[in-house]
Amino acid sequence: MEKIIAEFLDLVKERNAHEPEFLQAVEEVAETVIPYIVQHDIYYGKNVLLRMVEPERLISFRVCWVDDSGEIQVNRGYRIQMNSAIGPYKGGLRFHPTVNASILKFLAFEQVFKNSLTTLPMGGGKGGSDFDPKGKSDNEIMRFCHAFMSELFRHIGPNTDIPAGDIGVGQREIGFLFGMYRKLRNEFTGVLTGKGLTWGGSLIRPEATGYGTVYFAESMLKTKNDSFEGKTVVISGSGNVAQYAAEKAIQLGAKVVTLSDSSGYIYDEEGIDAEKLKFVMQLKNEKRGRISEYLEEYPNAKFEKGKTLGMRNVI
Repeated sequence: MEKIIAEFLDLVKERNAHEPEFLQAVEEVAETVIPYIVQHDIYYGKNVLLRMVEPERLISFRVCWVDDSGEIQVNRGYRIQMNSAIGPYKGGLRFHPTVNASILKFLAFEQVFKNSLTTLPMGGGKGGSDFDPKGKSDNEIMRFCHAFMSELFRHIGPNTDIPAGDIGVGQREIGFLFGMYRKLRNEFTGVLTGKGLTWGGSLIRPEATGYGTVYFAESMLKTKNDSFEGKTVVISGSGNVAQYAAEKAIQLGAKVVTLSDSSGYIYDEEGIDAEKLKFVMQLKNEKRGRISEYLEEYPNAKFEKGKTLGMRNVI
């Protein structure tokens, strides 16, 4: 069995030697899936996993946009259409300077399995750009999104590929992207998820991922006859998922003590209650500020610049 797995991984590495993130994801899946495939004759000769690790389509394109000084900037855009065996491609768009083909292939590969587990007819995909929204004005982000969609629109559609948001792509960016798609295609269709409620979005969509994280943890605690009541919770991040994970944890009786962003983390020993969380939501979603600004409103908290928190005795 180890020889079969090693031979498979050697072949994948030969084709994707420059993509370490993707290779790691494939290795983790292969070690679990290949033994199952080998034990069932129905899969003999079908090379199922070998077909799954190769994207059905990998789209890379140039994104030219104009910054506020009038200079033309150039970024790379991607869409990995990994697998559509059970439905149209589905997966988020990520805007972050670390984005490359390897990271997006790794995310798209795992998205295939994640989506199939929902039992809904959705394939897997992922996309994005090495564009960094941090420090950009609303107008710059709008111009970038419009330029990005002016190429992406050729490859997506409600029955083909339905992108969503991810890191760096929130409701604002989805709005800019959808506006350009609607203009280019001259149609109002559900081609992007994560839209605002007033223009085709879904109820509780913003809360879904953060709430789901806490519900999953709550179910795990119930297997030990335990709950969130009285627990101290450490949360990494301060974006959409982190905000609503914190909200639900607070509602379930936990004390949330940390939030973070790329600049560092805050530690509030008194706990981040509903009022403090409301301030964080305004800070991150409207002002686009840094988590360190939390201390300007709540000076008893601490901020650790550029550090992560060791997780001991916390959930």
